Amino acid sequence: MKRGLIGEYAVSRVAGEKVRAFVPEPLPPNPPIAFDGPLQRRLEAAVLAIGRLDGASALLPEKSLFLYAYVRKEAVLSSQIEGNQSSLSDLLLFELEEAQGAPLDDVVEVSNYVAALEHGLTRLRKGFPLCNRLMREIHRVLLSRGRGREKSPGEFRRSQNWIGGSRPGNAVFVPPPHAKVPDCMAALKRFLHAEDDDIPALIRAGLAHVQFETIHPFLDGNGRVGRLLITFLLCHAGILQEPLLYLSLYFKQNRSVYYNLLERVRREGDWEEWLDFFLAGVQQTAEGAVVTARQLSKLFLKDRSRIEKAGRRAGSALRVHEALKTRAILTMSEVSRTTGLSFPAASSAVELLVQLKIARELTGKRRNRIFVYDRYLATLNEGT
Repeated sequence: MKRGLIGEYAVSRVAGEKVRAFVPEPLPPNPPIAFDGPLQRRLEAAVLAIGRLDGASALLPEKSLFLYAYVRKEAVLSSQIEGNQSSLSDLLLFELEEAQGAPLDDVVEVSNYVAALEHGLTRLRKGFPLCNRLMREIHRVLLSRGRGREKSPGEFRRSQNWIGGSRPGNAVFVPPPHAKVPDCMAALKRFLHAEDDDIPALIRAGLAHVQFETIHPFLDGNGRVGRLLITFLLCHAGILQEPLLYLSLYFKQNRSVYYNLLERVRREGDWEEWLDFFLAGVQQTAEGAVVTARQLSKLFLKDRSRIEKAGRRAGSALRVHEALKTRAILTMSEVSRTTGLSFPAASSAVELLVQLKIARELTGKRRNRIFVYDRYLATLNEGT
């Protein structure tokens, strides 16, 4: 349904140039979302896929391990959308204090994303409301180190920003003037907590994501906070029991469609077209996460079975295998510390895993060696 422009332009002068900044109308859309046959079916399919994901995660014997790894994959993907070149391997190496060589600026940015996600989830689990204060906290953690730390972490912007182009005067899109940001974000908060509009949680998340991206309330990091908002909303609403649904891979794979639809919503008010795309992404992402979880469970069981056939060395090797399931990349000293094995015993166990082609040494050196659980990391790396 094409409703026309879903806001108004505020005209001002920035650095001597005339600038038209877009101020969106408060949500929900008017007229309301048209839940005709196709969109209703899309919503039902997405809800069913999330239910399967929640069910599969509940049955995972290694749920905490899967969560640990999946959160880090999301951090890499979400940062890559912003042009970050860091990989999942870089992040895992960075998290090993003894490991050297990971590209510092990019990997610090990804590490901040993990910390911001975990901070937000911890606050929500303790009963803190999903509000503007929490979004500012998340933003502060996100920009606490590395690039962006000079861009007012944890504060709504006090100057005009823009998307595309070299200045507001030639930008692809100019968000609301900074003086309008507090009112826009207050209206968004009211929509997030509305209980009398009968809008399903998934639809609310899809609408809120566009509104947040349109307001662009921070000087930097808006895309990453906007993608986190989707997961936080679904967890807060009880749609997800665990934070296992992340749309960054879907948005990355469909980048041009994603940005075109955001702009089309603003210009034409066709929320239904955007929601069809968004719900298709939810369904695809949830189904992909279930497949990944099952692949990892099968991999762990298969490799454990192979190790158990190794005779006397199997006991120590199984302890190292458990350690590598916790973190797919480990130094020898970390293997020894994590497993409680002596350094010689840990070395012997790791060598067995290398012989079985379960683990692989990364450095090629004789000292300060680093080992990776190859197929585990390869499964997680799909799409990055």
